[in-house]
Amino acid sequence: MATTYIEIFTDGSARGNPGPGGYGALLRFNNKVKELSGGFRRTTNNRMELLAIIVALEALKTNQLPVKIYSDSKYVIDSITKKWVHGWVKTGFKGKKNRDLWMRYLPLEKQFNLEFIWVKGHNGHPENERCDVLAVNAALGSDLQIDAVFEQEEKSNKLL
Repeated sequence: MATTYIEIFTDGSARGNPGPGGYGALLRFNNKVKELSGGFRRTTNNRMELLAIIVALEALKTNQLPVKIYSDSKYVIDSITKKWVHGWVKTGFKGKKNRDLWMRYLPLEKQFNLEFIWVKGHNGHPENERCDVLAVNAALGSDLQIDAVFEQEEKSNKLL
């Protein structure tokens, strides 16, 4: 029987926080599965958790089906489901981190019918475990991208 929704499973990783990091996402519709991952030379776990969701949503070819997103990140899930991020927009993200990623996420939120489901990390959830492997392997990879916004903010904060 065909499902009537798309499933996205995500995880983020940072080896040190900040440090080298990566994200992993598994997209599933019926019996088709697509895996996505990427690594960065210096970033944070929270950035990678959020980026995994963004990249997965950007990879979808339709917005005609509901999307269930599974994440072990309370930071991301609570920020969205409790609508904290919308309050941060109103205050210009004063005192909040990851503005660039949240501003990339928000237009996606409007395009899709999203449901967020928190899963306990490192607890044997097969798809979450797979995303963890993807994220860790990406963080440990040799072809790491530059998280330019994070590195610039980090550099600016050291100057203050």
